[in-house]
Amino acid sequence: MTGWEMVAVAAAGFAAGGINAVVGSGTLVTFPVLLAVGLPPVTATVSNSLGLVPGNLTGAIGYRRELAGQRSLLIRLLPASILGALTGAFLLLHLPPSSFEAIVPVLIALAVVLVAVQPALQRSLRNRRPVEDGVSPHLGRGRLTALFAGAYLTGSYGGYFAASQGVLQIGIFGLLLRETLQRLNAIKNVLTTAVNGVAAATYIVVANDRVDWRASALIAVGAILGGYTGARFGRRLPSAVLRTAIVLLGLVAIWVLLRR
Repeated sequence: MTGWEMVAVAAAGFAAGGINAVVGSGTLVTFPVLLAVGLPPVTATVSNSLGLVPGNLTGAIGYRRELAGQRSLLIRLLPASILGALTGAFLLLHLPPSSFEAIVPVLIALAVVLVAVQPALQRSLRNRRPVEDGVSPHLGRGRLTALFAGAYLTGSYGGYFAASQGVLQIGIFGLLLRETLQRLNAIKNVLTTAVNGVAAATYIVVANDRVDWRASALIAVGAILGGYTGARFGRRLPSAVLRTAIVLLGLVAIWVLLRR
């Protein structure tokens, strides 16, 4: 890479770190840039996942206040996300890209719809109790099973191609949990960090030759700063603004993927 290309990759990492902390879909910034500087698609995906992990962690730490009362839920969902990440990494390394990417626009479109209609759907579910003191109401076995399945599926998606993983998570969890969008975003940041971290570790162990360490390092530096900045700014956004950003980024993701 030339000097300017290195600057572009680091800048993309900064933007992606901020976007991931606030919404998700930061990969839609870094992935095209990595392709533009000459990395093959699989190498770009692997290097991108590895580089974004520090930014994911920074974003999760920045939203730690919104995690109050959600420790028990996260402990239950993390194993599903980790198992999904391993599944997605396996798919990336063993299946042709076309076999999985064909369904990606459909998944993102579903997530966008779920996020857009979430307020109306939540109002219609009258059997839900309101959240008190920032603690979620009791979750029944059926809802926990659905949450576990959602964490596994989004983890599998994220382990294969991380773009809009956060959009999918917020869309699914938003229908199953009586939480504010900011608290859903905090859950998303923790699970995304776990998914990308496990997937990156898998790539290092079994596909070390497919990692471009320079690109990963540049993305990591930018993502750390971007994740911190995004977390500070994102938590101040009204729910309506954040929801609109999620929907718009989801639509952009569909447009980008259909043009590939």
